This record gives sequence, structure tokens and C-alpha cells, in this order.
Amino acid sequence: MRIAMIGSGYVGLVSGACFADFGHDVICVDKDPAKIEALQAGRMPIFEPGLDALVGDNVRQGRLSFVTELAPAVAGADAVFIAVGTPSRRGDGFADLSYVYAAAREIAGAISGYTVVVTKSTVPVGTGDEVERIVREAAPDADFAVVSNPEFLREGAAIDDFKRPDRIVIGTEDARAVAVMNEVYRPLYLNAAPILVTGRRTAELTKYAANAFLATKITFINEIADLCEQVGANVQEVARGIGLDNRIGKKFLHAGPGYGGSCFPKDTLALVKTAQDHGAPMRIVETVVAVNDQRKRAMARKVITACGGSVRGKTIALLGLTFKPNTDDMRDAPSLSIVAGLQDAGARVRAYDPEGMDQARPLLNDVTYAQDAYDCAEGADALVIVTEWNAFRALDFARLHSVMIAPVLLDLRNVYTRSVIELHGFYYNGIGTTQR
Repeated sequence: MRIAMIGSGYVGLVSGACFADFGHDVICVDKDPAKIEALQAGRMPIFEPGLDALVGDNVRQGRLSFVTELAPAVAGADAVFIAVGTPSRRGDGFADLSYVYAAAREIAGAISGYTVVVTKSTVPVGTGDEVERIVREAAPDADFAVVSNPEFLREGAAIDDFKRPDRIVIGTEDARAVAVMNEVYRPLYLNAAPILVTGRRTAELTKYAANAFLATKITFINEIADLCEQVGANVQEVARGIGLDNRIGKKFLHAGPGYGGSCFPKDTLALVKTAQDHGAPMRIVETVVAVNDQRKRAMARKVITACGGSVRGKTIALLGLTFKPNTDDMRDAPSLSIVAGLQDAGARVRAYDPEGMDQARPLLNDVTYAQDAYDCAEGADALVIVTEWNAFRALDFARLHSVMIAPVLLDLRNVYTRSVIELHGFYYNGIGTTQR
């Protein structure tokens, strides 16, 4: 099939490359000439494991291409996916849909023959109705259907998630559109990926509900971790104890410094705003948003307490800046709040991240960036693991001890165990265990 992917950011690029790998002919469109030029030259605008090879293979096979002009890509396409950004709107937190609607207007002027217009971007309930209205108003005689097909990709594992999904949600009441979408995803039938066909509004809400629930699990276990620290329990064992219950499940029960990234922060805010606008406030999600914001700021206080109550004039070394490993995404990363809190308290901050430092530089002022973990720890009064990159899972603590001013480790991801670290002469402070 012929597919046009409008937007070549994280979702659009991964989805387009995977569709091409299925054998479809895919044209990815983006208004940014520099991004398209880089993609045509084989340079990825984001870090995602395996993406460069996947893109390169399909470009060489002639199934994947990148352009700046929307009209030629849309003309003759069987399905046109809208995968543009929907960032939080300043002021009220609602999703900014201006890019989605602008794409819809352009698509309307280019479609020919029966075309399925698919919203892949995460959009609030009712967005598909407005996209349909925009296209119909601009092209009254066009033969088309608007479908909601939310993505469920985890950064760092997006390719595998796309090719081996838990489910595929297709929101439409149009039988022809269902047939087209079934053909688009037909290569996944071998993996027995369940396809759930729903109403369009149901599909739109499903994505927000899923992300809000996962954000709630993370926030719940983080609050349990705080209680564990006060009563002498171990949050990792508590998480395992409840996660073995099939009704709960073990995923997203890893205590840490709070969630961040491109999805959970903006999607929980958008869901809260949508619920308020419709007179059905979601107080649980409202609390999750507030607690998570407070937690990220609290991590700086945790570091300060571990350093004797003051970090003024001290050097604090941070390992990891991105919101999670295997991505270069700095959006709403806990490190942003941690750095700000430490600097406000008078600390000097050094940092190292395997992939995220270029993205961090415009966001963080007065931070010294290191070449590796040991360079980062040189002359530090404390070492803080913020992101659990594999490169930080087998550190040489004898070497770290020799270069640090004070052997203090704050492990905000519980990568290590206290008994092992204390054998190396370090003071250890983790998440959700009794501190001493």
C-alpha cells in the first residue's frame, strides 16, 4: 500500500520506517528542511536503538523516502497518517492541536480517490471530528474517512513495540476504512497482534486512559517508597510482592525520581483539562500530576540531606540526564528539576549522559559536561545516578572512591544494593529503603 506519514518526529519516523519494513511504500513528510536533508543523508534526528539501520535498509530498498512537500506524498496515498506534535499548551495544559489541524487543511487539498486520514498523534477526544470537519469543509467532494489509530511506543524500545504490539486500536465507524487499516497492519497477523476496532472517540480516549493509568502506577509506587523509608521496609520487595498479583502486574512498579518524557506529562495534563471541560474531573489523575511534580523537586532535597544538609560550594556529579535510558529525550526529565534545585542551593553540577548531553545543553545552564562516568565523578562530593543507563550498572567503585572528595552515592534508580556499595567504603542512599 501507499502510505504518507505527515511528521517525521519520533512517532512518525519510527512508524514510517516500520511500515516500510512491512513492505509498504512510505513517504515521510516534514516541514523542516534540515531534518529532511539529514534523513536523506542517513542521519537520524533522534536516538532510538536500531532506527538508523532500519531507515537505511528501507531507503536502499526504495520503500522509504523523505520530502518536504506534502501534496505529492498525499496524492494517490491509500492512508495518510498525521503524526505531528501535540505539546502542552501554555497556560492551561491542554494539547496544542494547531499542527494537527494545519496538516488536515493541507491534506484536504491533496487527496485523490478514497483516502483514509489517520490521526497517529495523541489527541484529545473529539479531535477526529474536527479533522473530519476541516477536510470536508476544504474539500466537499473528497472521498475519505478519518480514523484514530493511537500509538503505544516506548522510547528506547519503539521498534519492537511497533512490530510486536500488545494491541492495535482502530477507531472508526467506516467499514471501508477498517478494511484499509487491516491491510496496513496485515503483516502483524503472524504475530497474532489483537486488533481492537472501536468508535473514534473511544480510541482517542483509550490512549490517554492508558498513559494516565501507567503514570498512576509509577506515582503510587513512588509514594510507597517514601513510606518504606520511614517504616523500614524495602520498596523493591514490596513491588515484587504486589506485582506477582496478575490483577496488578509487575510493570511500571519501579520506584524512582518521577516520570518524565514526551508522553506521560503532557497526556496526563491534557486528560485533566478534557475532563474538567466536560464536567467530569479526574481527581486521581490531578493528584498524580501534582505528586509527580513535587517528587522531582524533592530529589534535589534528598541529595542535599545526604550531603549533610548543605551543598553550597560542593560539586555534585550526575550520571544520566535523559528521562529514561536508550533515548536522548530530555522532555520533562527529572534531571531538570534536580539540577535546578541543586544550583539554587549553591552546588556546582557536573553531568554525564551517553546520549542526551547535546539535548541537555540548551536546557541546563552552568553545568559542566564530562566525557564519561569517572571524569564526571572527579573531585565530586557526591555521585547521583539519575538515569539507569547500562553503562552505569557495573561501575568500578574503587576507581570512583579514588577520584571523589567524598564517597557518597545516591542511587535514584536502585541500580545497586547497599551491602555491595558499603563494602567499597561508600555511603549509600537509595529509593524506598531505610537510610542510615
